[in-house]
Amino acid sequence: MAQYELLLPKMGESVAEATIIKWVKQPGDMIAIDDTILEIATDKVDSEVPSPVSGKLIKQLFKEDEVAQVGEVIAIIETEGTAAGHAVEDIPGMSQLAPQGDVPAAEKAEPESGKSSSDRFYSPLVKNIAAQENITTEELDTLHGTGSEGRLTKDDLLAYIQTRKGNTAPEIANPSAAAILANRPDQTVSNAPVKSAVSPAASLNGGDEIIEMDRMRKLIAEHMVMSMQTAPHVTSFVEADVTNMVMWREKVKHGFEKRENEKITFTPIFIEAVTKAIKDFPMINVSVNGTQIIKKRDINIGMAAALPSGNLIVPVIKNADQFNLVGLTKSVNDLARRARNSKLKPDETQNGTFTLTNVGSFGNVMGTPIINQPQVAILAVGAIKKKPAVLETEFGDVIAIRHMMFLSLSYDHRVVDGALGGSFVRRVADYLENWDVSREI
Repeated sequence: MAQYELLLPKMGESVAEATIIKWVKQPGDMIAIDDTILEIATDKVDSEVPSPVSGKLIKQLFKEDEVAQVGEVIAIIETEGTAAGHAVEDIPGMSQLAPQGDVPAAEKAEPESGKSSSDRFYSPLVKNIAAQENITTEELDTLHGTGSEGRLTKDDLLAYIQTRKGNTAPEIANPSAAAILANRPDQTVSNAPVKSAVSPAASLNGGDEIIEMDRMRKLIAEHMVMSMQTAPHVTSFVEADVTNMVMWREKVKHGFEKRENEKITFTPIFIEAVTKAIKDFPMINVSVNGTQIIKKRDINIGMAAALPSGNLIVPVIKNADQFNLVGLTKSVNDLARRARNSKLKPDETQNGTFTLTNVGSFGNVMGTPIINQPQVAILAVGAIKKKPAVLETEFGDVIAIRHMMFLSLSYDHRVVDGALGGSFVRRVADYLENWDVSREI
């Protein structure tokens, strides 16, 4: 008999750790190759870890809700062969999790990258919070950790910071700074005091039901509050006549589906128009780091998608401007399909530079979306409705039935003024309105 050391697999270049959310197999259970052993979660994506070997699970090295680093041994499997534990890259199906990705992180998830001079390991999250609070590695080495094998956890560090400041409650100025820093260590979170709104006491009646937020809903809630506290939001609206676009899609959709085995929706068309407008107005494709504006080289478009659970996730099409319409259609459909089935890879929800949300899919004509930090703008597209509209012709104005829709752009008024925000959303509308009905695809 031999013992196989199961390592926490790589989940993308920018993912360094994951939370154990459920052990599917228990000690003593027999395991076949590719059986799911446990479920893990990053801050946005849940994943399953399959077994690369067959045998018997004899030990779990992490408890549920504990955080493990990529490359750490998480379980011991007894096998009949002689092979010892494999490297992370050898785990079938998991080594290729890094490809596509609203909020970059550690370039490599090598365990020794987080060690101090005393060989104590610190996660990227802990190191970045420490950097924001000007806590040296030597000071970290003196702190007691409550994590596995004495590891210093985020809560340990936050509690120490408050004690250091003479406070008693382990709180930080930005309610979701820790969650965001977990995947974005290059982002500076302001330490300026933020007045937290005091929630009024809830009034409960006998028939009321109390529902505890799940992990994803808590993260979404924190991220939305953080975004509103960080960026002064302004929203500009444009109504667009998209009749030509609608007629073109009706003309090509059956042939396209037969040829490509994919349905063409309006989403890839919207994304194409957005990427063109970003090239026209590149200062909309930026992020803010303190008093610095970071102009992004890549155009990575996030597309907000509703999950069956009711939660929201934002998969990202990397370098969307480099795809033609066929490529965008296939990418959009693939990401949407895997989002619904909880099969997204962690990297596929990260490093977005601009987000598109389709409120029209719920029958809404417009919306005022909240910016997906650390981006500075988000575009909402409303439902396409047939409406009477005034058209200018060579014979005078006429009223005709046209396909109309609203576009609404929310933007960070610290760095995007009304002229830029309004011009950008108008340019997106122009690309949609001037659609070539004879375009080949």
